[in-house]
Amino acid sequence: MTVLTLQDLAIQSGVAFGTSGARGKVVDMTPGLCHAYTTAFLNAVVPKATTIVLGHDLRPSSPAIAAACAAAIQSLGMQVVYGGALPTPALALYAAQLGAPAIVVTGSHIPFDRNGIKFYREEGEITKADERAMLDFLVGVPRDLKLPALPAPDPQVERAYVRRYVDFFGTEALAGETIAVYEHSSVARDVLRTILEALGAEVISLGRTDVFVPIDTEAVRHEDIEQAREWAELHDFDAIVSTDGDADRPLIGDERGEWLRGDVVGILTAQQLQATAVVTPVSSNSALESTQSFAQVVRTRIGSPYVIEGMQNAAKAGAELVVGFEANGGFLLGSQVLRDGRRLGPLPTRDAVLPMLALLCGAKAGKLKMSEVGYRLPKRFTASDRIQNFATASSLALIVRLRMDHAAMRELMAPQAGEVVSIDETDGLRVLFVSGDIVHLRPSGNAPELRCYAESTTVDQAKQLCDDCLLRVLKVAAQA
Repeated sequence: MTVLTLQDLAIQSGVAFGTSGARGKVVDMTPGLCHAYTTAFLNAVVPKATTIVLGHDLRPSSPAIAAACAAAIQSLGMQVVYGGALPTPALALYAAQLGAPAIVVTGSHIPFDRNGIKFYREEGEITKADERAMLDFLVGVPRDLKLPALPAPDPQVERAYVRRYVDFFGTEALAGETIAVYEHSSVARDVLRTILEALGAEVISLGRTDVFVPIDTEAVRHEDIEQAREWAELHDFDAIVSTDGDADRPLIGDERGEWLRGDVVGILTAQQLQATAVVTPVSSNSALESTQSFAQVVRTRIGSPYVIEGMQNAAKAGAELVVGFEANGGFLLGSQVLRDGRRLGPLPTRDAVLPMLALLCGAKAGKLKMSEVGYRLPKRFTASDRIQNFATASSLALIVRLRMDHAAMRELMAPQAGEVVSIDETDGLRVLFVSGDIVHLRPSGNAPELRCYAESTTVDQAKQLCDDCLLRVLKVAAQA
């Protein structure tokens, strides 16, 4: 057995912590490596644990990785509570209720040839300090690891997630509503139907596939945009909903099949819950501040650990109802919500179902179409996209060059937007121009991708800013 620090193994394998857990190529996520990551977590972060909740998404590689994690758990004499294929927030919720840590095998939205592992303390996602402790830990990498058979899933894990929402919203909350579910390969495709039907909705199932589809709710594929519009013409529904692979990020569309932006979903959900403090990354829509709906708004780096840290700080400072969201729509609840004698407990990890239900129930209660729920928001619109297979080193070098040359920055990012007004380097390079337009470049923390976020006064202008900037980047890269 080879003994190294987890940091050494991460460098050798290319499997490393990003903005949300450890991620890497499936071929590099060997049983021994996954065993090592789990061993480091159990020893360096939760050494007193006796039970670990374990589950995964529907990627073909996920069960074998989960089995390697189970082998590590059992080797330390701990018990495995196996949830099976369930949404990440469902596994995290049950672990919190059980007072146990959790491990979730998921690659979320990243390309099919990759996967990942997320780690949770009893109280929620691990911190960057926890990641550092894991990386410093000495681990053995077993050779010829024999993987145990995964047990039958414990049905209590799913039931707890369903009960959370049915108990709070009520069995008549969506009575008379018709909701389409774009199922694709989302791990939530069955439990989402269960929840919606338990709330009284009629559910239409669409697009189910056994082939994994890497849905990115922050950069929705053109084919998914067109498909939703076609479905709206074929079916009479009030809304269409979906999630990314592990169901911690929502995709919510209106009766016309038009997908809502994730950061708009976040603002609307925070309003529905009557939040007093909202924490979100710097990339989210600036309409958040303009609504003047919230006593406190905190901007962070991109990634749920930073959002969670901001939420914890806001709660310590006395904020009454703290929430967080990311530009991908994933929503985090940091405080309990009390309504009409019903309680919704905190779930400080990204969740796709809460924002769906908040908007669906809010629209029904307000007698609004889903296309009308955001009509009061300031007219600021965002767009985002990415260049895949763009080396992180290349992204970083580009950003460094632009920081040093404002003329090049303007020419590459938004030549028609006027002079640079301000630069935000919280995470990547986010530039406000005199026109009011915003363009933000940032290397992904999970994959070799360069992401672009743009904001303007119209949908078309935001999309044009984003598309044109990425085209110019590609042109520059080709000339290098």
